Amino acid sequence: MSGTVVIVGGGPAGLMLGCELRLGGIETIILEQRREAPAASGGMAVHGQTMKVLKERGFAERIHGEGIFPWPRTPFALLWLDISSAKPEELTYVYPQWRLERLLESRAVELGVDLRRGHRVIGVEQDAAGVTARVAAGDEVYQLTGDYLVGCDGPDSAVRKAAGITSAVLGNSYYGVWGDLELTPGTDYPFESGVYDRGIFGAMPLVTGGLRLMSIEFDETGPTEEPVTEQELFESMRRITGGAPTTGKISHLGRFGGPVSIADRYRDGRILLAGDAAHSFFISGTQGVNTGIQDVVNLGWKLAATLRGWAPADLLDTYELERHPVGLRMCQHAQATMGLLYPLDRIAYLRDIVNDLIGIDGVSKHLLDITTAVRYPFEDATQSGAGPDHPLLGWPVPDATLVIGDRVESVATTLHAGRGVLLDLSAGAADLTGIADWSGRVDLTVADPIPDVDAATLLIRPDGHVAHADADGTDAKGLREALARWFGTPAPAGAGTP
Repeated sequence: MSGTVVIVGGGPAGLMLGCELRLGGIETIILEQRREAPAASGGMAVHGQTMKVLKERGFAERIHGEGIFPWPRTPFALLWLDISSAKPEELTYVYPQWRLERLLESRAVELGVDLRRGHRVIGVEQDAAGVTARVAAGDEVYQLTGDYLVGCDGPDSAVRKAAGITSAVLGNSYYGVWGDLELTPGTDYPFESGVYDRGIFGAMPLVTGGLRLMSIEFDETGPTEEPVTEQELFESMRRITGGAPTTGKISHLGRFGGPVSIADRYRDGRILLAGDAAHSFFISGTQGVNTGIQDVVNLGWKLAATLRGWAPADLLDTYELERHPVGLRMCQHAQATMGLLYPLDRIAYLRDIVNDLIGIDGVSKHLLDITTAVRYPFEDATQSGAGPDHPLLGWPVPDATLVIGDRVESVATTLHAGRGVLLDLSAGAADLTGIADWSGRVDLTVADPIPDVDAATLLIRPDGHVAHADADGTDAKGLREALARWFGTPAPAGAGTP
């Protein structure tokens, strides 16, 4: 083991980061102020890109055993996109966030993460040697020191504030309340979901029965400290729709909202930010959880490599370089979404025009790609060792089927260990001279050529993005440069890996 990382926040991003760090051999402590895992959540679904990442870490069987299924519609500003030809990773899947948290918590504990519930960070300090957090747990206050500390503690991040990292507020605030309405069979529910003059109201059927009620008001902040009440939800509904339920029991209330914002930077020395602590945007199509998960699978292996001593000098810097532009783009998308929702009396005709545009071939695909298509800028061969630009370079690797001797598996399976992967699809033609020197950090998988993938070799980073692609397998120099760029100085076979 090499070093310790303290994660503040045990939501999806924090738990996933804990799993990633343990796969990388790093002692990991998660501090979560909630005493118990949630039994309900505002988030009702996960994005297809999140599902792809989870599959690459071996969660597929666990998730599908819980009856997950794709949602038949995907919105842009509550205008419905054409998803008839969408790929699985572009869809939305019905899978509540509370289930995702429990899934990730179970895996984190299996891997040896020290998860401390009911522990709240009240101060953070750092020096050249490490980071010290002051932690309150009941009546006790103690200090906890780690080599690095990562704030995954939400939009009001205590870690971000303690580190002195400022945020740019990019748009108006919004205020939302949700609650689950238990209905007796045959109960008629008269309120319609949609966009109203005062905001948005939604009523969605729950798998367990009943309805999820959700209201959103713009240019409002709402209460922040008081517990959410049934009265608060009903008053918000009345302001938006003019009415509220008169029968039925409400359970599992929650509140959400705030301004669209992004941290000016994701790192200050040994303190880093990920998930909602780094960026917060308007609720839309599961993008908050997905962006946070993508943050931490980008960060986890780089932080582990840094602590284990084999990372290139600037590897950890690439976390912010790659992820901050994605967070900014998501905030811009959120602002565009809000601009098509409020104030309705000014933008109703614009919504009609955009809805007409969605019917044009390619527009739905483009709007899906805005939030799902993430290509990291590896084009500069002098910086990345990537060699000539290839259509797959920088993109998430396709989850193609691999034929390995008499065995068939997916590309995702090769990434379960959270290590780099070199796919040799050349039928023995590729020049792999010297690649054994990285065998302690990169797994070699030899498989038959893939008909729809124009590559003899693919180097895949642990986060699933293609770091080098060679169409004919002759670019041995470029492959070694890419290996050194992302996986450090070669360690001759038999020398071991730090």
